[in-house]
Amino acid sequence: MSLIRDVQPLPPLAAPSPPVAVTHRRERGSRLHAVDGIRLLAALMVALHHFAGTNRVNQPDNRIWDRPVSDIMPTVFHVASYGWIGVEIFFVISGFVICMSCWGRTPKQFFVSRVIRLYPAYWFAVLFTTGVLVALPGVWERLPWRDVLLNLTMLQSGSGVRNVDGVYWTLWSELRFYLLFLVVVATGLTYRKVVLFCCVWGVAAMLAPVAKLPLLELIANPEGAWYFIAGLALYLMHRFGQDLLLWGILGMSWLMAQRELGLRVDEVEHVSSWRGAVLIFTVFLLTMVAIALGHTDRIRGRWLVTAGSLTYPLYLTHYAAGTTVINRLRDTMDARLLVGVVLVGFLVLSWLVHRFVERPVAGVVKRGLETAFVRVRTAR
Repeated sequence: MSLIRDVQPLPPLAAPSPPVAVTHRRERGSRLHAVDGIRLLAALMVALHHFAGTNRVNQPDNRIWDRPVSDIMPTVFHVASYGWIGVEIFFVISGFVICMSCWGRTPKQFFVSRVIRLYPAYWFAVLFTTGVLVALPGVWERLPWRDVLLNLTMLQSGSGVRNVDGVYWTLWSELRFYLLFLVVVATGLTYRKVVLFCCVWGVAAMLAPVAKLPLLELIANPEGAWYFIAGLALYLMHRFGQDLLLWGILGMSWLMAQRELGLRVDEVEHVSSWRGAVLIFTVFLLTMVAIALGHTDRIRGRWLVTAGSLTYPLYLTHYAAGTTVINRLRDTMDARLLVGVVLVGFLVLSWLVHRFVERPVAGVVKRGLETAFVRVRTAR
């Protein structure tokens, strides 16, 4: 675009301005320790919510506490009632981290990285939770064994089968995001392609509910799309720097997300307010902007890396098993102390899962998949 200047005389032929080059600011692979800390904080928010902040645990004669939590520990209940927002925080971080970790990778590398990241801890969680429900019945219904086995695929939602643990519903949203993003990865990630992907996915997510096409709604995932899109835009800010287009995508994501937050308050949670939920989500989003723009680069620490590694196992194992443990121990100690003890216990379990399940199993699976892909490429 040329600018008309009030200068005489005009040159006979004005040379066009060179295009603005989009260059990356940071190399892929530079770990953002602040994100690790936020991930663990989000997981703890969700766990606290499930233990002491849901509408279920605030009902009279509920199976977990036997009486409303707001009567037992009102302050804890009020704080925990907003912990469900940790799920939306996970989705934004997922969009950011997936884009960061997949930049410059092939579809094969993307597939392998997702399998070894998702499945080892998940397999353990399915078997662990089922074992707890068998050993301590009466709080949650254990699924038939055929459904437990199907849960090991992580594809049970696509088959209309219930989850072993209710928290697994988010994995179905994650898998659909990975499948969509794999298309972009296959073509080679660039700034332009990721921006185009955000725009096309956003349009699809906006149209899906009114189009009343089940397949479009399944693929577009309108309930979660804008959180993932926000994460993608934030990573582009981190890698290439901010611009008006990225701020526009992020602003649109916030506007769509605040409505989704309101719908979840009204239709699912029933324990918190729209204003409080939007305030918490906005603070988180601004924190992610600060991370994306490099204002938190000095925040570093090995303990933050460890914190990040605990997030996924904690999320997968805490809900059904944790509330079952609370049911058995609720009359043995102060309720607040019990919640703290159970949280610490699951943090320890999460470290053990990461150290003795995730790491060794991921290594075995990675080597096996790489060997298999070599055969796919070379076998005649």
